[in-house]
Amino acid sequence: MDTIASLFSFITTPVSWVIVQFHSVYGKIFGPDTGWAWGLSIVSLVILIRICLIPLFVKQIKSTRAMQTLQPEMKKIQERYKNDKQRQSEEMMKLYKETGTNPLSSCLPILAQSPFFFALYHVLNGIATGKTIGVINQSLLESAQKAHIFGAPLAAKFTDGADKVAQLGATLTDVRVVTAVMIVLMSSSQFYTQRQLMTKNVDTTVKTPFMQQQKMLMYVFPVMFAVFGINFPVGVLVYWLTTNVWTMGQQMYVIRNNPTPGSKAQAAYLERLQKHVTHHEKTRSRGEKAIVKAIVAKGRDRNEFERKFINSLTKVGLVAQADGTVVKGQAETVVEAEDGTTTTTGGAPKRQQPKRQSKSQRQSGAAAGGAKAAGEPEPKTSLTKSDEPQDAKPAAKPAGGGNTPGTGTRSKAQSGQRKGPQRPKSPSKK
Repeated sequence: MDTIASLFSFITTPVSWVIVQFHSVYGKIFGPDTGWAWGLSIVSLVILIRICLIPLFVKQIKSTRAMQTLQPEMKKIQERYKNDKQRQSEEMMKLYKETGTNPLSSCLPILAQSPFFFALYHVLNGIATGKTIGVINQSLLESAQKAHIFGAPLAAKFTDGADKVAQLGATLTDVRVVTAVMIVLMSSSQFYTQRQLMTKNVDTTVKTPFMQQQKMLMYVFPVMFAVFGINFPVGVLVYWLTTNVWTMGQQMYVIRNNPTPGSKAQAAYLERLQKHVTHHEKTRSRGEKAIVKAIVAKGRDRNEFERKFINSLTKVGLVAQADGTVVKGQAETVVEAEDGTTTTTGGAPKRQQPKRQSKSQRQSGAAAGGAKAAGEPEPKTSLTKSDEPQDAKPAAKPAGGGNTPGTGTRSKAQSGQRKGPQRPKSPSKK
């Protein structure tokens, strides 16, 4: 432990100073020797550290998404050089260099927190053993030893014996119940955070070994927290539980407002964005414009959810522009006149269907076409009354019952008489 303390001695003094400053504030409200004053000081330390690590968190998100994008290329390299591990590693490093991706970027927030974590552990261990450390003097040490969180001393552990717990002014049952509950909450929050990432914010179209590794870590990390948690003081458990809850909330915010393309979170986000843009008929924030601009720039490379978003805007007469704005398109507008008739304006002109002609019109058109081809004058199509009186009787049929020339090769059947051969009537019985 002394070796670890010497390694992190450069950060122990700043961590203890921050805790003491927060304790001076909360001590005036809750009392200097209460668990609330010391517990909230540790929580405030976590919040301060996580705020400083937000740029690293953003870099972690970008690195994770870049790694997800490279998964198909990485899989091709693995299959191409599966028998040559050295060449496979070289091609992987070349791919990382070309795309500017660093696989270790996803671990930056955890690595950056490690010095603060071990420094806090060393401070709390000094409180448990009665040693002053950093800016914590003897009076602050005695105050911290009196502080209890739900009956458990700040420096007590799950593995401590009854004698050591009694020296800190508590019972073994209280310590183990409080530490067990905090370990369960710490592991559960870690599991939910990883599961939320895998189920909502992962491109479901990409199936690679990287996804299988992430699923495995979803179950491995909670078990690791549970195993190591029994050796952590109550104050360290407060620290780690707080940072897990912070990570969970931070990730929920990112998944909701900046999801990974192709994920279920993106489908839900674009559905909300479509309703918002349709209601206001424009993009109102800079973030919305950035999302729409990225979707328009993809063109034919849009995924299923992005195409659905563009089509939904088109159906309501809105068009997404290249700069991320949304304008009204040439949508059809139905206008009702005073006499009750409706007319459609705007939009693409509809295709007019030709009017259906009657049988007599088609026959007269065919006859006119034949006469024109033979050099005969076209028949008159005037709508004026004929010179022949309408009640004139038709000309008598020639002998032999033949058809009159010019009337066609097929005679019209009389009214009420069927065409074709007639069945002979049977003689009536008298």
